[in-house]
Amino acid sequence: MEKLKPDATGIYVAAHQAPGAIEEAIEAEVPLIVAVAEHIPIHDMLRLYQIHSILKTQWKSRLVGANAPGIISAIGKCRIGFQPLPCFMPGRIGIVAKSGTLSYEAVASTTRAGLGQSLCIGMGGDVLAGTNFVDALKVFENDNDTEGIVLIGEIGGEAEFEAAGWIMDYKKRSPNPKPIAALIGGVHAAPGRIMGHAGAFTLPGEPDALRKIRFFEHVGVTMVNHPAKFGDAMKQLLGQSGRATTGAATTGASQRRSMHTIRRIRPTTTSTRIPTQQKRSIYLHQDDSFDLLRERGIKVSEDPGNRRRRLLAIGIDRENLSPCVITSAPVNPSHLHLQPYLRKFPFDYRTGPDSSQLSAIASRLGLKSSTSLNFLIDSLISLYNSKEAFLLETTFIEEDDTFKVVTANFGFDDAAFRSTGRQSEIHALRRTSFEDPHELEAEKDGIVYIKFRGPGNIGTLVNGAGLAMNTVDALADAGGQAANFLDTGGKATSETVKKSFQVILADKRVKVIFVNIFGGLTLGDMIARGVLLAFEELEMRIPVVVRIRGTNEKEGQRIVSYLLFYLRVFPFFDAGGEILGDCGKWIAVTCI
Repeated sequence: MEKLKPDATGIYVAAHQAPGAIEEAIEAEVPLIVAVAEHIPIHDMLRLYQIHSILKTQWKSRLVGANAPGIISAIGKCRIGFQPLPCFMPGRIGIVAKSGTLSYEAVASTTRAGLGQSLCIGMGGDVLAGTNFVDALKVFENDNDTEGIVLIGEIGGEAEFEAAGWIMDYKKRSPNPKPIAALIGGVHAAPGRIMGHAGAFTLPGEPDALRKIRFFEHVGVTMVNHPAKFGDAMKQLLGQSGRATTGAATTGASQRRSMHTIRRIRPTTTSTRIPTQQKRSIYLHQDDSFDLLRERGIKVSEDPGNRRRRLLAIGIDRENLSPCVITSAPVNPSHLHLQPYLRKFPFDYRTGPDSSQLSAIASRLGLKSSTSLNFLIDSLISLYNSKEAFLLETTFIEEDDTFKVVTANFGFDDAAFRSTGRQSEIHALRRTSFEDPHELEAEKDGIVYIKFRGPGNIGTLVNGAGLAMNTVDALADAGGQAANFLDTGGKATSETVKKSFQVILADKRVKVIFVNIFGGLTLGDMIARGVLLAFEELEMRIPVVVRIRGTNEKEGQRIVSYLLFYLRVFPFFDAGGEILGDCGKWIAVTCI
């Protein structure tokens, strides 16, 4: 490092090695660090951010990721990551996205429209992102090669709210602001479930997809419901703004170290709300959660009577890259989760809340700071850290100068077990008898399968969590209703595709299957061979619509063309989406 003095580094090692590699790059003061690894344990990243607080200001080192496809300058012809190069064209649109597959879709759309791209930044789908939307927007604002901006968000976190606030200020201060279009995935996400990406779920106090969309609309951002529409949308916006609508920028000079920006941390007390219970893969039954509390000397009671409840939770503040205490004012139990009554108090992972924060927490709870309350808070934080939780949510009552927990909703990071083998005793508490057997079977093959409730009859088979969420959303907009969410995972094989078909076909509601693939690491021809394998071995009796784009798309389309008697192949989403919408409305359920 001392001899080479690199401007950037790409970290491609496995999840359990990634934090060490990131830390080494930070200590060497490498200006740009790109981490692509997924399934990095949350607490490893919390420790990293707290130890290297310099990342909070991004003064010497800028981290992109983790769990990100990387960063690419189409103008400068430089990539750190694994984006599918054939989709890119030097141009004038800056793109920032949580989802890799949705960013590829946006790239392809702007390329088809003749706009091309300047700089594309993968924010990544992890709970804690080194670079957020505001960081990217600041770069695009000052980049002379960028004429228009595309932003792609999803459920989980408040980064989209932060971006909308920044955009509102930007439009006030700029006489000719660059046009911005956006998409939010997860409008029809299953309540309380993690949707593929490690961070694609709502922690306490975080808005849902619809609230994010409404906020963007409020500040004048043009919203689309599918990334294939970004090209036409940006072309129209650029025309209205008087900016160039075609042609590549003439220089890539402004891209050098352009991610070397300052990140400002939010105030440490914010309003928040709590959604419905999450169901992550290690989410404990309340009885088991109560046992963990009893082991730490915390009193529990399943009969609160008519006593006033208070909410106390330990969670993650994604924007401040730290754990936090979440509290509610003492109100009626039905109001505990309402936004006006909640506050978030971020604290240092290493030291916990200081005395002033503990006093503020007590005040918000309508209590005096006391030894009993501090013991409850300290015990929850100790449990949170030692067992690598992502959420410990409790409600408690006051009784005889002490406190009793009456409900406990505890979630623990599955990556700690899957990537490093830690927390096996917590993982052993998982009660699989309460879970869907088909979801469990899919999980063995690295497939994220979530069966939706209701009358949905369109099976979906998609690569990438963001694209899978958006596929469900777009089908609903077309009048259809998905029966499931299915993300094949980034390491899918032909056998994985066949098993994906198998689990979808086990749902007797399914009348048609939509295979929607945009390959980055996932190869289009490999997916196509999996489709062939499914037809050969599973005795397919229902229509299938296949869309394959991205890496090796032509070979993939050629392979599935052998099955044209049984299925239809579409290069663009709209055609397939319209047919599936009709199937969902029972207008044209025929063998395709």
